[in-house]
Amino acid sequence: MESKVQVGIIGCGNIFNAYVKGCRAFPILDLVACADIDPARAEAKATEHGLQARSVDQILADPAIRIIINLTIPAVHAEVSLAAVAAGKNVHSEKPFATVRSAGQQVLAAAQANGVRVGCAPDTFMGGGLQSCRKLIDDGWIGTPVAATAFMLGHGMETWHPNPDFFYKPGAGPMFDMGPYYLTALISLLGPAVRTTGSARISFPERLVTSQPNFGQRIKVETPTHVAGVIDFASGAVGTLITSFDVWSHNLPRIEIYGSEGSLSVPDPNTFGGPVRVRRAGAQEWSEVPLTHGYTENMRGIGVADMAYGLTYDRPHRANGAMAYHVLDLMQSFLDASTAGRHIAIESSCERPAALPVGLMPGQLDR
Repeated sequence: MESKVQVGIIGCGNIFNAYVKGCRAFPILDLVACADIDPARAEAKATEHGLQARSVDQILADPAIRIIINLTIPAVHAEVSLAAVAAGKNVHSEKPFATVRSAGQQVLAAAQANGVRVGCAPDTFMGGGLQSCRKLIDDGWIGTPVAATAFMLGHGMETWHPNPDFFYKPGAGPMFDMGPYYLTALISLLGPAVRTTGSARISFPERLVTSQPNFGQRIKVETPTHVAGVIDFASGAVGTLITSFDVWSHNLPRIEIYGSEGSLSVPDPNTFGGPVRVRRAGAQEWSEVPLTHGYTENMRGIGVADMAYGLTYDRPHRANGAMAYHVLDLMQSFLDASTAGRHIAIESSCERPAALPVGLMPGQLDR
């Protein structure tokens, strides 16, 4: 049995409970403490989940804690990650990795200088649905991938989220909020990108909140809410991605991969399960394919466990900083291309993350 790796969480917001549940599915992780800018919130979550409520400084000073899960708001992801790295901690951050390239580059450089690892959500690409898609592609079920489409279309967060204002600030919007799920999934299936172009707009300059507790509040929109991008992958495939908070309804797929021998329907990359469907050349209908991998429920924290395995067995972890920065670079490039009216060459790159083995027992990531 592996030695446990102690973990602390900074940030006790909406996603906190899912991370606690996901982390506790992996025996390699020992979740011990949490902190928040609001000490009362940290105390409440600690009591609910049997953790220790501490200050941020106390968590960072604890030599037994090896991994920090950074669940703060996007605007301070990089700041908190840098503080953790400076304290000698490995860090897994919620998405996005940072809100601007320069901050993401600082985190990567600091981690390398301090000899620690950094990683980032989403880790949904490690779930059974997307891993089954990865195996189908690797096994040649659709031949050589030539193109992909990805769509995340809705009408914003102000109708249901308790604090929707930050979704309309720079570093957020549909691309920075939801784009990481789709781009990470595409990179895990097709590999890194080399060039992008895009168009973006703010369709409605103001949003009216109809959720509680801020019903009636008006939000000034400060970032594009409809972003359309084209991606040239190093493998030669061409991808199309649209993210929008301006669409009331649609009939588009989440993700589809088109190959020389067939097409693959990929499940929602914001989930861990299926369905996965294939329609090979000459077939009259789509066929649902049984999933080849486990981890099909909400397993947020699987990326943290994979980092712990990487630390324990000295191997790369999959939801790593290089891929997270590549996603950030792509998202910013769509907006830059829209402003400049041209293609943008992508300077960053990353390795296509290793596929998970088939036949893992629950709670395991390595055989």
